[in-house]
Amino acid sequence: MSNLDPLVAASNVYRALNENDRVRVLQVTFNPGDKAPMHRHPEHVVYVLKGGKLRLTTSAGSSSDIDLAQGQVVFLEAQNHEAINIGDSIVDLVVMELKK
Repeated sequence: MSNLDPLVAASNVYRALNENDRVRVLQVTFNPGDKAPMHRHPEHVVYVLKGGKLRLTTSAGSSSDIDLAQGQVVFLEAQNHEAINIGDSIVDLVVMELKK
């Protein structure tokens, strides 16, 4: 596993649910103020179990605040980023990393 793998770099918030040769499924739980240090994802789909507000900062230094609603589904291109829960509620996500 690479140092940028979320299970290594951000083990404080990520845990593995399932993995095969096509997809890896991770659960991510951010308490208010929790930060996932810089890590990398291939193309991935995020399903929001509990919504809230996250700040994503890319390895290039650009930041964006995103409001996530329960039940929302988001597709993201492959990227390196860090994330912090800047809201006052727990954010709970399922991340499906696409391998093929």
